[in-house]
Amino acid sequence: MTAIRTEQTDILIIGSGGAGLFAALHAHKANPALDITVAAKGLLGKSGCTRMVQGGYNVALAAGDSIERHFMDTIVGGKWLPNQDLAWKLVNVAVERVRELENELGCFFDRNPDGTLHQKAFAGQSFDRTVHKGDLTGIEIVNRLAEQVWARKINRMEEHRAIALVPAKGGEGIAGVLFIDMRRGDFVLVRAKAVLLGAGGGPTMYRYHTPSGDKSCDGMAMALRSGLSLRDMEMVQFHPTGLLAGPDTRMTGTVLEEGLRGAGGYLLNGAGERFMFNYHEHGERATRDVVSRSIYREMRDGQATPLGGVYIEMKHLGPDFVAKKFKGMVTRCADCGFDLAGGRVEVVPTAHYMMGGIEMELDTATAIPGLFVAGEDAGGVHGANRLGGNGVANSTVYGGISGDVMAEFVGREGAFREPDMGAAEAAMASSLRPFGGKSGGLYGLRDRLDNLMWDKVGIIREAGEMRDALAELDDMTAELEVTGIPDTGREFNITWHDWLNLESLLLVSKSIAVAALAREDSRGAHYREDFPDTGPLEETTFTAVTMAADGAMKPELRPVEFTIVKPGESLIQGEAGAPPETAR
Repeated sequence: MTAIRTEQTDILIIGSGGAGLFAALHAHKANPALDITVAAKGLLGKSGCTRMVQGGYNVALAAGDSIERHFMDTIVGGKWLPNQDLAWKLVNVAVERVRELENELGCFFDRNPDGTLHQKAFAGQSFDRTVHKGDLTGIEIVNRLAEQVWARKINRMEEHRAIALVPAKGGEGIAGVLFIDMRRGDFVLVRAKAVLLGAGGGPTMYRYHTPSGDKSCDGMAMALRSGLSLRDMEMVQFHPTGLLAGPDTRMTGTVLEEGLRGAGGYLLNGAGERFMFNYHEHGERATRDVVSRSIYREMRDGQATPLGGVYIEMKHLGPDFVAKKFKGMVTRCADCGFDLAGGRVEVVPTAHYMMGGIEMELDTATAIPGLFVAGEDAGGVHGANRLGGNGVANSTVYGGISGDVMAEFVGREGAFREPDMGAAEAAMASSLRPFGGKSGGLYGLRDRLDNLMWDKVGIIREAGEMRDALAELDDMTAELEVTGIPDTGREFNITWHDWLNLESLLLVSKSIAVAALAREDSRGAHYREDFPDTGPLEETTFTAVTMAADGAMKPELRPVEFTIVKPGESLIQGEAGAPPETAR
């Protein structure tokens, strides 16, 4: 029997993105005597999706904007599917959090000549409210957060992969988390009084995707195996403009951020025609779901560019302006041989963000006592469509809340629960399955998954194709079970972790397909060609998916509670979600 090393900490945080790092800082501030540990699959400050954020941070600060306007944009953009209490908390605390980022953590955001924070235009918003640091906002935020964590007595477990939430004996809560020390190949059980699941999402099961390849929805997969419910899993956001650099480079799928369209960039089909106003009155500044779907239709209708996407064009704004305003993206495109400032760049919708995730309470608690969730692992904030700029706000807002709440929870009722070692050993044995098996086509399976999800559970969906996809996902899961890996060493065994990544992705892909099949209407990022209508907004339901002991996914439709505003009502004057100006 392989040994399991045991360690313990008061608060264990899985993930080192915006949610995890904010949680660590807030918990430490609330009670500096607590032993706090941040565990990451990669390196702290160098991994996770928050670092990759280009666009910015939505917050109602300027004259003429308001909390109510930000809230209504979020609800309308989310097609009335968000949990309104969560969305209200987001837009309120974001104001506090952006000041904290600047004044306490040292972030330098772009400013106007009068010294106020510059806020740029993003799609789906009725006010230009996106705070940013050029087009490298995520790097600025994560660098400052990481510096503050390094400066405090906060433990770090880098290159440790979480593989299972370990319950307490008797099932009265969580006892800890089982990890693989990726450097040594050892198993580590970290016991904790409170655990935050902030591992992030990462829909890398699609042919075109923005997150790095190590992002594989591990947190959601662990939650499913632990009996937790995931909501809104059909709501996978495709960013409309992923760089299309060709099939032989990992640069394909990299986001060219929404600020390009917000500043007045054009989308052109293969014939060089501007097409977005054929689909929506807001043109290129429509929400991400609308723009992605419109691009996909141009591609499907034979109006694609040579590499199979569409063009984005910025030169009419002036190459010097574009080069200065969007320096990071201009440089990135130039590295791939494209001139963003003065020419045209091919783009394609790219899987970007999971609006769905683990069901949580307003204080980030889950149905498992002692387990909390924040960031992209959590569902309910964004509904059917996340506004660009609301993602990093979500991570930092709810990461900070979870840190405060966990510190209070540990002080009030914190105790180490006795772990169910049988569950830990079973999870360890399960992860070792590929060793000793017959080597097979692991990477061929991964390619099959990418193409299957893009073709059959992607931007436009239909029942027959999704049923086929579910059958294929079952076949692929069975094939993975008998697919071995050639190397018997466990130290830095990348192939082993690719196998584990694929296991998580297959499981979460099933939850996406099951939820998408259950929702027989079209709503935001979820578009059913066989059910194109939205239906009465006042009868809005959300999907909740749980996994039975035999592995079967069970969907349930539950009514959305309109706790603050009902369809047909508004908290603001004017149209929520409509850009201040829509230029043709």
